[in-house]
Amino acid sequence: MKRELDLTQGSVPKVLLQFAVPYLLANVLQALYGGADLFVVGRFDDAASVAGVAIGSQVMQTVTGIILGLTTGITVLIGIATGARNDKELAAIIGSSVWLFAIVGAVLTLTMAVLHEPIALVMHTPAEAMADTLHYLLICSLGIPFIIGYNVVCGILRGLGDSRTPLYFVALACVINIVLDFVLVGGFHMRAAGAAVATIASQGISFVTALWFLHRRGFHFRLTRHDIRLSGYFSRRIMVLGAPIALQDALVNISFLIITVIVNQMGVVASAALGVVEKIIVFAMLPPMAISSAVAAMTAQNYGAGLTGRMNRCLRSGIGMALAFGVSVCVYSQFLPDTLTGIFTNDALVIGMASEYLHGYSVDCIMVSFVFCINSYFSGQGNSWFPMIHSLIATFLFRIPLSWAFSHIDPTSLFWMGFAPPLSTMVSLAICIWYLRRCGRRQVRLSPSGQG
Repeated sequence: MKRELDLTQGSVPKVLLQFAVPYLLANVLQALYGGADLFVVGRFDDAASVAGVAIGSQVMQTVTGIILGLTTGITVLIGIATGARNDKELAAIIGSSVWLFAIVGAVLTLTMAVLHEPIALVMHTPAEAMADTLHYLLICSLGIPFIIGYNVVCGILRGLGDSRTPLYFVALACVINIVLDFVLVGGFHMRAAGAAVATIASQGISFVTALWFLHRRGFHFRLTRHDIRLSGYFSRRIMVLGAPIALQDALVNISFLIITVIVNQMGVVASAALGVVEKIIVFAMLPPMAISSAVAAMTAQNYGAGLTGRMNRCLRSGIGMALAFGVSVCVYSQFLPDTLTGIFTNDALVIGMASEYLHGYSVDCIMVSFVFCINSYFSGQGNSWFPMIHSLIATFLFRIPLSWAFSHIDPTSLFWMGFAPPLSTMVSLAICIWYLRRCGRRQVRLSPSGQG
């Protein structure tokens, strides 16, 4: 049975949904890495351990965002080459990616291993949570090569139109991670360190399984050892497309870290509450993220095939699907927030403060349904600079200042801070609407260098 979808043929909503559902399920399972860590630690340990995992996973999420951004360059280039039916270019892109990301992996791992303690200090980690945070950060940093390897393989497969196979890899890793969490944290009482060991062990197994799969199955085109070399041309193209997305994700996640610093100064309960809500939002954002990723892959293939009208229909369908999820999450969070925040902790104070924060934050689930899909629409055409620029404007000129200002309205509550994310996303949406109108029906086409 063929695993790869031809994203240039068939009903747009149907094909988009077929590609997005496995992507969504894979992302849900992948989010269970951090979610399972926080859940198990919250059941067996105190608020300090919960805060340690929350802060550590927030930092690792920034690193993962950089990796995902860079590997998006692979997905888009492979998607364009697939749509253009250029098998020679496909082989060259994949071969160059192997060497490029081996270098990236070595640099990121060394950097995080050396700087994990200064990072924890810059985060204003509460004294009670410092030891747990350091253990979590150091151990997870050593697993960065596995994160990169897995995402490179998945980026290649999704660019080819296969979003189903990555689901199997992450499902295996998720099961292993959950089992090890209960054994190491619940059984051996290793606290945050046990959660970190469980995470990197599961990621390592997932990566090795992915490599074995590619070796056994191969590709529908010829890929030889000669193709596995560092091509300056394709490496630059991957970086030109992926670097703006990686930079955007990194800076946006750094903004989350800055907000974490603001909240950490409000005490360990507020720190734990922030971590709980961020985990909830990670899950809530998965449907629009999966749909927008499908929009990017589908846009790339149709861009390569020159099917402009189909690209536009893909954007409209993606926004409609994402909104269905976003509105549902927002409405539920307004009436039953405690049922969500109570999943990750038994502490009544943490549950109460987290629920206050979730009231406003959940509105962002509606706003990002538009912004995520529009970003992917342009990224799929090779224009990753516009999404980066408007995201940074909204984040650093609005989200961080608003979070700081709202934190001073009531230092004992996170209620007002919850409205900073949707207000800043509203700024992004306004810029996106302006840009779409400015472009009109003219598609944004880039030269091979990524400019223009």
